[in-house]
Amino acid sequence: MTEAFEKAAEHVKTLTTKPEYEEVNLLYGFYKQATLGDVNVERPGILNLFARRKWDAWNAQKGMSKDEAMAAYVQLVETLKAK
Repeated sequence: MTEAFEKAAEHVKTLTTKPEYEEVNLLYGFYKQATLGDVNVERPGILNLFARRKWDAWNAQKGMSKDEAMAAYVQLVETLKAK
């Protein structure tokens, strides 16, 4: 699974169609969960909206195993490639 995950992470950089807002959040959350596990930093302050959105996307995947997150990431990238 790790090899497929790494290939998907490289391929996402070359997508021809820009992912939608929610898809970007999912990609970020799955990637962070797959590489680092559950969120391990405090939620950014209200004035840092971009960092807060990223933290929320990662925290939404809390409890998901690294293998599950990798599989979800690969599946999402495959879906995006088909667009």
